[in-house]
Amino acid sequence: MPSMLRLLAAVLVTATIGLAVTAAPAGAAPEVVTFTSDYPLGAIIVVNSERHLYYVIGNGHALRYPVAVGTPQNQWTGQSFVGSKAVNPSWTPPWSLGHTMPGGGNNPLGARALYLGWTNYRIHGTNAPASIGSPASHGCVRMYNPDVIDLYSRVNLGAPVFVVNTLPKSS
Repeated sequence: MPSMLRLLAAVLVTATIGLAVTAAPAGAAPEVVTFTSDYPLGAIIVVNSERHLYYVIGNGHALRYPVAVGTPQNQWTGQSFVGSKAVNPSWTPPWSLGHTMPGGGNNPLGARALYLGWTNYRIHGTNAPASIGSPASHGCVRMYNPDVIDLYSRVNLGAPVFVVNTLPKSS
């Protein structure tokens, strides 16, 4: 019986540590904001300087999510599209192309991934939630796992993705 209790305690500790590593802060959810830029309905806009991602929902509004963006040497701007989507995506480290980590668990891509066109970049979850709000990646956009699950459910294949340094001022 004592060994069973130790096993149960170890499982609970492991589960608790796992939740602490991947959980978003309490109250984290997309925020509905006024959005008057000329991006199309269903577009994703990543604003590097703000460290936010916007998903245009129409009628002058967007959902705003906090994100991590590329480090200064890995930040980029441009336009792409959602080429494919994955649940519990596998991950290949950029420095070790021969090694692939299966999806789930402590995978750095988190719970979902949106693959951007013909690039190597993705919008994905994370196993490092403390990085959200900072320039931390090799160019991908990291989101809290609950947020990327929400975005994944809303976004269609082919949706346009714009990565900009700042949003134009509305008139």
